[in-house]
Amino acid sequence: MIALIAFYLFATGTLVPAVFVIFARNPVHSVLWLILAFFNAAGLMLLVGAEFIALLLVIVYVGAVAVLFLFVVMMLNIDFAKLRSGFSRNLPFGIILALVLLVEMLVAASAWKAMPGISAGAPVESEVPNITALGELLYSRYLFPFEIAGLILLVAMIGAIVLTHRSRGDARGQNVGRQVRRDPAEAVKLTKPGVGKGMEL
Repeated sequence: MIALIAFYLFATGTLVPAVFVIFARNPVHSVLWLILAFFNAAGLMLLVGAEFIALLLVIVYVGAVAVLFLFVVMMLNIDFAKLRSGFSRNLPFGIILALVLLVEMLVAASAWKAMPGISAGAPVESEVPNITALGELLYSRYLFPFEIAGLILLVAMIGAIVLTHRSRGDARGQNVGRQVRRDPAEAVKLTKPGVGKGMEL
């Protein structure tokens, strides 16, 4: 009974914010609704026993992607009225694309049910947690591809840092020794301007 109540609570908490993500006029509010939808989707994953997917939703999507969207929306001066101007013109194409994707999903679901042995899923021991089973596979059977993926991500990160780093040649560096040796009499200039007279630079 408690699991059923939790399911309906998390499902409602996922669908309602998803609708507000689409219909919210303020893009910042859309991102905040998206974060709420991600949290509730993580709760649904916990109910079905997929703890790793729930952790990924919270850590990766909420902690990185959604926060990145929020900072980009808040920091960039984006003209959202101009972006929405072409909505009515592209609406028929969007509806056609959505119908094509719906047909593909229905065909994939029917083919998945028709194939023997696929719908049953892979055999998993009930006493082994989801994260433990996934970790044993990653660090035993798929260790080499896992390490290669980590190296590719490391190279991509280093490449992004190198490409975005710009050294300013015109900027004067900080000379610590000169700052320590400076004379207070030369660093500060005391003036006594008269009444009604401004500072002379």
